Amino acid sequence: MGEEGLAMVPPLPPKYRLKDAILGDHGDADRVRVKFFTNENTLKERLQIYFIRNQRSSLRIRMFNFLIKILSCVLYVARVVMEENLCNQQQQPQQQRDYNITTMASQDDDDDKSIDWSAIFWVCRDVWFWGIQVTVAIISLLETLLMTYLAYKGNLLQQLLSPEFILELVTTVPLIVTIFYPPIRILFVPVFLNCWLAEMALNNMLNDLNRAMQKSQSALSRHLLLLTMTLGCLVFTSVCGFQHLQRGSKKKVSLFDSLWFVIVTFSTVGYGDMYPTIWPSKLFIMMLICMIFIVLPKQFEQLAYTWMERQKMGGSYSSHRAHSEKHVVVVATVLQTDVIVDFLNEFYAHPKVQDYYVVLLSPCDLNATLKLILQVPLWAARVIYIQGSALKDVDLTRCRMQNAEACFFIMTRNEQDKSASDEHTILRSWAVRDFAPHCPQYLQIFKPESKIHVYSAEFMVCEDEFKYSLLANNCLYPGVSTFMTLLLHTSDGAEGQVSDEEWMRLYGKCSGNEIYHVSINGSLFFGDYIGKSFTYASFNSHRKYGVCLVGVVTGKEAERVTLINPGCDYILHESDICLYLSLAKEETAAVIKSGKKVIENKAASICEKEMIEQGKIGKAKDQYNMAACRLEQVVTDVQKQSEVFGDFSSAVPDSADAHIFEEETAIDSRRKTAEAYAASSYPSNYNCGEPPVTPYIGVSQRMCHLVRTKRHLCCLEMTTTCEHTSNCKATDYKWPNKCVIVVADKASTALFNFIAILRAQHIDHRQLKPIVLVVEDSPENSFLDTISYFPMVYWMTGSLESLDDLLKAGIMVSDSLVIVNKEASNAGDEDTLADCNTLVAAQTIFRLFPTCNIVMELSQASNMRFMQFRPHDPLSLKISNFERKEKEKGSHLYFMFRPPFASGCVFSASMLDTILYQAYVKDFVIQFVRLLLGIDENPHSGHLSCIKMTCEDMWIGSYGRLYQKLCSSSREIPIGIYRTQRRDASTFSTMLMMGRGCIDFGTVTEVERMVRSRMEALGVKCRQMVEQMAGDAPLAPLATPESTHVSSGEYTLKCRNLVNGRENISYVIINPNTDTELQLDDVIYVIKPPTA
Repeated sequence: MGEEGLAMVPPLPPKYRLKDAILGDHGDADRVRVKFFTNENTLKERLQIYFIRNQRSSLRIRMFNFLIKILSCVLYVARVVMEENLCNQQQQPQQQRDYNITTMASQDDDDDKSIDWSAIFWVCRDVWFWGIQVTVAIISLLETLLMTYLAYKGNLLQQLLSPEFILELVTTVPLIVTIFYPPIRILFVPVFLNCWLAEMALNNMLNDLNRAMQKSQSALSRHLLLLTMTLGCLVFTSVCGFQHLQRGSKKKVSLFDSLWFVIVTFSTVGYGDMYPTIWPSKLFIMMLICMIFIVLPKQFEQLAYTWMERQKMGGSYSSHRAHSEKHVVVVATVLQTDVIVDFLNEFYAHPKVQDYYVVLLSPCDLNATLKLILQVPLWAARVIYIQGSALKDVDLTRCRMQNAEACFFIMTRNEQDKSASDEHTILRSWAVRDFAPHCPQYLQIFKPESKIHVYSAEFMVCEDEFKYSLLANNCLYPGVSTFMTLLLHTSDGAEGQVSDEEWMRLYGKCSGNEIYHVSINGSLFFGDYIGKSFTYASFNSHRKYGVCLVGVVTGKEAERVTLINPGCDYILHESDICLYLSLAKEETAAVIKSGKKVIENKAASICEKEMIEQGKIGKAKDQYNMAACRLEQVVTDVQKQSEVFGDFSSAVPDSADAHIFEEETAIDSRRKTAEAYAASSYPSNYNCGEPPVTPYIGVSQRMCHLVRTKRHLCCLEMTTTCEHTSNCKATDYKWPNKCVIVVADKASTALFNFIAILRAQHIDHRQLKPIVLVVEDSPENSFLDTISYFPMVYWMTGSLESLDDLLKAGIMVSDSLVIVNKEASNAGDEDTLADCNTLVAAQTIFRLFPTCNIVMELSQASNMRFMQFRPHDPLSLKISNFERKEKEKGSHLYFMFRPPFASGCVFSASMLDTILYQAYVKDFVIQFVRLLLGIDENPHSGHLSCIKMTCEDMWIGSYGRLYQKLCSSSREIPIGIYRTQRRDASTFSTMLMMGRGCIDFGTVTEVERMVRSRMEALGVKCRQMVEQMAGDAPLAPLATPESTHVSSGEYTLKCRNLVNGRENISYVIINPNTDTELQLDDVIYVIKPPTA
């Protein structure tokens, strides 16, 4: 207790508390004053602070030393110039004759090799000039001695033997000695050697200057400056030394002549008009040449090394250019050639950004291919590469991020760890936001769960979110992936126009359609429709100008909302921005309006007389056809007088109350019947609502078909029986519709978007397709809990390479097989092999199940040629040659004519990058694509759908009439066609003439036997195998006619049966002309209006 009491501080008595309150701290006499940094009170410490440590005062001292050395060199040059006049006017002093050293050369005055040593050791100098030189020498020596004393750290001998100190003694001490002995005041002193001391002083001065200004100097500029100073010192030393030594010969030279001799000699030219005549000058020149060979190579080596390192680091974007020019910054981990070229092509495709600069910021070096591409004049003057990190403020300053118009964060393709890549992107985004808060960010990420961390980015594209949404829409509406890819790529529609195939010309021309925007106020296309309904404006603008109005951006500036096909109830306002599909933007269009009113009145009279009177339901279609043909004749006449984009249809009546078609077609009848039946037969265990559980934060809420009671997690695994079900394979469930199989390496959270779109509310519940997820690893319980609220969604562990897994998943009863590219691959260092696993497995499925509808994702667009690979197919060979020609022309859509891509069976996620690139000039495009794909929903916006043309609909005839019919009846906006047509007879004949080896009947039979055996082992009925192979190959063994003695006609028939399902050509037509003829089985892409 006693020790504890001593350790405790006693409480303050009350009187001291009052005293402290009155006097404060002034009354405390026990306090002392502590003085810090007393070790700096000595004279040496104070001098060190002033001469060395203090940045600004040290810089002044260095600058003064540099000027003293330069002044010494200037005084030497002045002495040499004045010496000739002094020697001519004065006799040589007697002291000079007394100290003459006996010459070692001949005394013959005519001998040029005689040496006058007195002229070398003694010079003519005025007293006043000698005084100036001595004063400068004293100041220089004192400053050097003081700096040597202050820099002393215990090794005095090392400092005294340093080249700098020795050189200082040689140039100053002889002059100071002449003060004490006047006869030697005319002694020659090599003061010109002060140039080397000036070089050292300049180097130190630059160090202090950078330290004082808190600004680092470029290493390359530093080496260039030092090299220049070294060359200058060598030349100056050679000039002064040669001129002085030549004083001892009969051929004296001036400083200018000496400079001429040194320059000519060092440049290895050597005219021979001047040369050293005595051995001291010859020896001096030889020593200097040897010195150059020793000093300069080291300098050049350092300069070359610095230059190469500088080339690796790239350049820099100066602040002056940042204020006078516009630039954008592209941040990426690795600058891949294909990604950068795609970005440059898309970014510079718009006239608005032609004068912009692109600054590439990456921590990695440029590969050889990209270096060559960036040296092309098209990009060399626009693209600047800077090696650095977005996490370093120094590198952000080098690229002038604070002055940039935008910053693009681009992902690396074939990334093995996408989560780590997203984390890198997030940190870079944070760093840029902290450094340049007002710079707009255009961001790419892989995983949707990363969106929460980069919500501040102005524009963001999540690859997995868009990818799975696009794949889901491809299962609902065939070819949508190709439609969206072509729509989002910049093209002039010139692809395929030199082909002899009609479908390639049509497909290539319509691929030039893009999504554009224009303010309706003052618009050439839509300015006349202010105050009219959206549906009316869409129909008339398509008839009149050939453009397809698909949406609007409405609301105030800060609260803009994008809507696609808001319906006939939406009235266009002056502040709206119209979104339309067209071959070119409105600003490049010109409309000739001659004779417009006369023709419009004629067309209006025909429409009103023969269409409105026949508007009653149930009228005969032949009467309509007569009116339609007459109207088409009028439109054809108008086309001759008013051309818009070459072959677009022209004007039609633009009266707001003019009736359009109201005659009921087979399309209307089927739709009304289906809607009525769907409303009456909605299952009792289903309901429509928002999913109660979402896998990540930031999921867009949408209405879906859900189950009223959450399904048991054990019932979700399709191949495992439980107490609730005994089904263990797809055929046991007896689904009413064919299923959709999704094969992926793992259950990504983005699969939620795939499921939600296939369970969207606008899909008829009778058309819901079962979904089977085939993953290599078991999903997490959180993911299973999410999908347990959706009907007919199952999962199983399996692999794409396993035939048994595919049969269990129901490939025999599947509508589509969706293959998601694997994150991990065995590509190694070759990026183009990243899809090898997926391609080989897909080709195996194609050979085993030829009629299976495969929708596959690839990472490399160039690998699309390996999808459904058939080396002996004449069409594939023809397209391959045509593709090479398109690539030589510079087209970046050269792969578009490959049948797998044209039909929508394959797409690359890298094609979605263009959405972000175009967002800089089309700030609405991301939201437009999200609405069109169903990622986002708006109660006032429409949604994507499709209509298939049947025999009952072929009376409509053309696309323009279909557009008119849909706008008038269901208020739907058609945006394109998915067309399937067979090859002509000549193509098939060519296939047979090329050799029957292209149809391997033995392989077909072997495949059939293998699949049959596995189906029997798994308990799958072989009848389904017959249905799968029907039209592809007969089940009986096939062989050549020579081996089975089959007639040529029977062989040809079997060949036709074998290739029947494979020889169809499918492609998309974006916003076709009004006079495009419809064909049977055409699938029309439409945007339905919002439901009431």
